[in-house]
Amino acid sequence: MTPALSTVIWVACLVAWVVIRLPYQRRARRIGVSRDARTLPDRLALGAATVGLAVIPGLHAATGLFRFADYPFQPWLAWIGAAVAVAFLALFTASHRALGKNWSVSLEIRREHTLVTDGLYRYVRHPMYSSFWLWALAQACLVQNGVAGLSGLVGVALLYWTRVGPEERMMREAFNGAYDAYARRTGRVVPKVW
Repeated sequence: MTPALSTVIWVACLVAWVVIRLPYQRRARRIGVSRDARTLPDRLALGAATVGLAVIPGLHAATGLFRFADYPFQPWLAWIGAAVAVAFLALFTASHRALGKNWSVSLEIRREHTLVTDGLYRYVRHPMYSSFWLWALAQACLVQNGVAGLSGLVGVALLYWTRVGPEERMMREAFNGAYDAYARRTGRVVPKVW
């Protein structure tokens, strides 16, 4: 593994993220919304995740900005990042497929929204966030820079802590006791083992 290959893998993840998400985003625009719970903090957190996962490392890769925070390249760490990136893309794709027409980039309940509890959702309530945590971890390993590499973890943390609580409240309101029963048997982003 070389620094150049590590950068190529990171860029490929970014491109794959867009390619995977785009058809679902287009479909979501065509399906009516019955409840919109988007707030300014939610939008800012989504922006922070985008900046941390795309803008800051992209600027670093394209211009060398933040070069002062580079640390010696470790090929073994980049290989771990590549493996985690594959896991991210697999989980990201699978969680979009499982949600299907229920998917939304923001806090929305679609018309005819259903509570998805099978497939990945049988084990965790938020596999999409699990995939984002994996992406941020892959970025930290692939982009070996104290600012650009770690910015994804900061962005995802802000998104996760800002959004998961309101998202779960919204689901409880939409699905009443069914969501509570589902939440008791599943983990948020990591499967329950007991």
